[in-house]
Amino acid sequence: MNDIAGGHTLKGFDQDLMNLHSMVMEMGGIVENQLARAIHALDEADPGAAREVIARDRLVNDMDVRIDEELVSTIARRQPVARDLRNLMTMNKTVSDLERIGDEARKLASLVEEIYGSPAASPPNSGLVHDVRGIAVYGKSMLDNVLDAFNYMDVEKAVDVIRQDERIEEKFRAALRRLATYILEDSRTVGYSIDAVLALRALERIGGHAKNISGYVVYLATGRDVRHVDLSTIVDEVLKDLK
Repeated sequence: MNDIAGGHTLKGFDQDLMNLHSMVMEMGGIVENQLARAIHALDEADPGAAREVIARDRLVNDMDVRIDEELVSTIARRQPVARDLRNLMTMNKTVSDLERIGDEARKLASLVEEIYGSPAASPPNSGLVHDVRGIAVYGKSMLDNVLDAFNYMDVEKAVDVIRQDERIEEKFRAALRRLATYILEDSRTVGYSIDAVLALRALERIGGHAKNISGYVVYLATGRDVRHVDLSTIVDEVLKDLK
């Protein structure tokens, strides 16, 4: 972990910041596990495994509440300013995006349950599932990478995740074009295609939330707000400053 505490005169404040950082990483681990479980449920066409993911979403929500309470308590007790306040606000925003990634993992699991939960349902076109799985795995890699970037305040890795977000958008659009082809070739795939679109949209949002967290890392590490800055500018200006 990067020197997130910063060496305050009040050592208790250092400990507060370290504890909060650990809680955020713990929540990130739970969300990672949720997404991995949802992908496994899709791979195995297992509605039971999907239901477990849905039930475990409460763990993500519980962590969200715990961290929010700890953040409020820390701000009230320590009255942080400058970098310390920025640090706490960054953690708060990161937790919000992690909670939403957990929601999207739950949505993916819900769609797996819907597709495979009925014994009478015929299996969907393998191409539909292949596209969803491919983007799910890519989204999982983005989440893994951004959590590493957050843990170590690694700006270069954070920028790599921003690059990945552009690629997941391309993959999403390509998958939608293939879905349109499947529907034109066989109208009976419409129902499954709608499910696939919903799953792909959830995964595309996971990429967006990972990108958001990357922006927070860049902001905390460099003081630059890159939320509305194009990738080429980030590469040219942010990474150049690191050299």
